[in-house]
Amino acid sequence: MKKYIIAVVVLAINSLSFSQNPYDLWLQYDKIEEQNVLNSYKNTISNVFLDLNSPTGTVIEEEIKKSFKGLLDIEPKFDAKTPNLIITTLDKLDPSIKQKLPEISKINDEGYLIQHIPEKKNSKIIISAKTEKGLLYGVFNFIKQIQLRNDLSEIAIYDSPKIQKRLLNHWDNLDRSVERGYAGFSIWDWYLLPELIKQEYIDYARANASIGINGTVLTNVNSNALVLSPRYIQKLKALADVFRPYGIQVYLTARFSAPIETDDLETADPLNADVRQWWKNKAKEIYAEIPDFGGFLVKANSEGQPGPNNYGRSHVDGANMLAEAVAPYDGIIMWRAFVYSEEKPEDRAKQAYSEFKPFDGKFKDNVLVQVKNGAIDFQPREPFHPLFGAMPNTPLMMEFQITQEYLGGMSHLVFLPQLFEEVLEEDTYTQGKGSTVAKIIDGQLSTKKLTGMAGVANIGTAKNWTGHPFGQANWYGFGRLAWDPETSAETIAKDWLKMTFTNNSNFVDPMTKLLLESREAVVNYMTPLGLHHIMAAGHHQGPGPWVKDMPRPDWTSVYYHKADANGIGFDRTSSGSNALAQYAPEIQKKYSDPATTPDKYLLWFHHLPWDYKMKSGETLWYEIAAHYQKGVEQVEDMQKTWQKMQEYVNPQVFEKTNMLLNIQLKEAKQWRNACLLYFQQFSNMDFPDFIPEMTKDLNDYKSLKLPYAPGISPSWN
Repeated sequence: MKKYIIAVVVLAINSLSFSQNPYDLWLQYDKIEEQNVLNSYKNTISNVFLDLNSPTGTVIEEEIKKSFKGLLDIEPKFDAKTPNLIITTLDKLDPSIKQKLPEISKINDEGYLIQHIPEKKNSKIIISAKTEKGLLYGVFNFIKQIQLRNDLSEIAIYDSPKIQKRLLNHWDNLDRSVERGYAGFSIWDWYLLPELIKQEYIDYARANASIGINGTVLTNVNSNALVLSPRYIQKLKALADVFRPYGIQVYLTARFSAPIETDDLETADPLNADVRQWWKNKAKEIYAEIPDFGGFLVKANSEGQPGPNNYGRSHVDGANMLAEAVAPYDGIIMWRAFVYSEEKPEDRAKQAYSEFKPFDGKFKDNVLVQVKNGAIDFQPREPFHPLFGAMPNTPLMMEFQITQEYLGGMSHLVFLPQLFEEVLEEDTYTQGKGSTVAKIIDGQLSTKKLTGMAGVANIGTAKNWTGHPFGQANWYGFGRLAWDPETSAETIAKDWLKMTFTNNSNFVDPMTKLLLESREAVVNYMTPLGLHHIMAAGHHQGPGPWVKDMPRPDWTSVYYHKADANGIGFDRTSSGSNALAQYAPEIQKKYSDPATTPDKYLLWFHHLPWDYKMKSGETLWYEIAAHYQKGVEQVEDMQKTWQKMQEYVNPQVFEKTNMLLNIQLKEAKQWRNACLLYFQQFSNMDFPDFIPEMTKDLNDYKSLKLPYAPGISPSWN
């Protein structure tokens, strides 16, 4: 009994040494322990001049108070006669100070500057912007500099977002289930809105504002027309009022058949005059309550959803009809390009390009065509979507998935900014070498002014918001890349680790390496060498290379890997589906030959014999096995690294992550064993010596059932 009591006391003492609160995400304002650093900050920024009398001004004041109290253990003085920190918009700045801001002309309406101005008696730090929203972003960045322990004596930051519409897409349903969500229920309590405003709504807005996210689509793309009813518009208004001081607009998904489902009309034909007027009236109704309503996101004619094709109309007809309805209020339409049909026999990877490419330049100026990063569906690795190089006269909006539908869901540690960065750096060659995906979506290679990036949110009612403690890094990383698509994943990893845990290099350096390698580990133990879409059916948790006999062929695994006695892989060259022809000639030339195709995309574009000789000199079968084994070993290395981090991490976070890594290792081995056993049937080749002896046969893995796996919502079609 005495030993038990001692153990409890020790745990309590250890817990007290950590103030990391997972609920606070990366906004951990723990007191700076380095006394010299602490004193430097106190002497530099304790006297504050804040000239804003508005809701956003109140938000900024509260954030300064909260961060200074937490990080510096001081109450900032806002009425100081000689301020050393001045926070105000540019139009209110003293002209003599403006003259000392060298790059003031470079910031846009959401941009900001943080400039140290040295003076003999009273040096100052200026935080300024053209708008209050920009000022809010500047203040959050300034606080980040303190969190990172950066020197403020020569600070000079002039920063603006490169992308205008930086949105989260919530796949949340009105019953609070979340499609492909792994962090509990939806945080939107629609039943109790508009009367009950939960603290989580405010904290959600604050977290998003801190990383520059300026919009949120509150409802699932598999939408429900009820959300457009007057009752729900009032609920939406309540959330919009909460978010507005944080610079966040609200958006809704629009079910294309809403005019019918509300019993107002008998058709939803976009060229029908009554339908067009119905949407104009609906827009007027919404904007009357929410003047800064952002607009609509639409999933049409995909996976059973209604759309203009139902009436023999095109995507342009549907999108432009809605665009006309919201245009008078500066609203936008985000029209998803995720379309494919079982009625079309062509390679699913080709269908979105085939359907949208002919419409380049035909969409109205307030329409963004929202395109997933790859042509299939948020796989662990895909080549960039060919549409990014094919529609120079149409604003294209990147859609990333932050929630890990195909990357282990709730249980796997995967740092997705590494995936995002890989896609954004891909060269489309549309305007010669260097025409990266990033430059296309941020408008550098387009005459169109509207730009956007969306991330499918991984947020829920879990106490730490994202379920997995490291899922927070993917929300944070998305925001950083939406602000600047050329930000490096390494920078994001280091900043998040320092802001969330500690600045100690003994923690930050090994954990940065772990994060940057984690995504490649998942690719290795799930879908190496360009394999894709070989997960279990429905819930998508775990391996399922044997999946077949689904309602449509392109929902099966065998459709994609095409394993047979002759080899494995999907031939997308001219001898196969010719999907490769949708890319620029430079890419076609390189990828048409297996010898010059990067190994990471090899089986995406080629069906090759099992004994094909790889660049390594080994056979394809050997390399497939080697990658699966390497993925398992990488997770083992992640575990070893994490075990050394205990002294730097909140005990509860440490133990939860430790247990999740154990699950990840178990499931990585399941992926390795199940896939190799399945593919061996066709290769008829022995496993290399480094593959451990299998203790289960293929039927054991096929028999695994997960009837209540999270992430499937009742609305899924």
